Amino acid sequence: MSETPKFTVIDRRKFKAEDEQESSQTAAPEPEAGAETDAKPVAQSAGPQLVTNESRREVKHEPSAAQAAEGASEQEEQELPPAPTAAESRQQKSAYDASAQRLEDLIRAQNPAVGAQPPIGFEQLVQQFYLSAMIQMGAGTQEGQRPRVDILGARTTIDLLGVLAEKTRGNLSEAEDRTLQTVLFELRMAFLELTSMITAQAMQPPPPPPGKR
Repeated sequence: MSETPKFTVIDRRKFKAEDEQESSQTAAPEPEAGAETDAKPVAQSAGPQLVTNESRREVKHEPSAAQAAEGASEQEEQELPPAPTAAESRQQKSAYDASAQRLEDLIRAQNPAVGAQPPIGFEQLVQQFYLSAMIQMGAGTQEGQRPRVDILGARTTIDLLGVLAEKTRGNLSEAEDRTLQTVLFELRMAFLELTSMITAQAMQPPPPPPGKR
């Protein structure tokens, strides 16, 4: 049985201040005269490695996904036209209102029974989304006709109404918020019922070809 090699542990804390210089010199002995200087380096062990300038340059040329997305958004902002000034917006709004009033006067002159149009508010906006989504889900089809369903368009309209609810949170009156939440709830329920019917029909086996059992 071979003898177990013995190791000597040196506690450097026992050295005094005046011996530190001597101990540091003995800890890093100089290579002996005549020793080969072109010896192969020892293989590096697993652990932290030094990052050279070349590797840093390589990493710099490969931006992360977040940096790429930020650069794309900055490029899109640069491509957008400048926003109109407040004076330009006021001037355009005044011209728009005057043009709309002339159109309404023309319609009422040709049809005296037609009353004045009510002012457009938030409830009319929500109602427009509601009607669009219901028509896309087949509502309003005349009797005897097959309903035409645009389920993807209905989903987009409902999602847009959800974005409107998210962006206007805290800025609506109690009546406006109740109207918006009620309409959004009803549209999502109708969407769930319709998609359930579509899924059930898609899972049914196809009918056998005619003439075969």
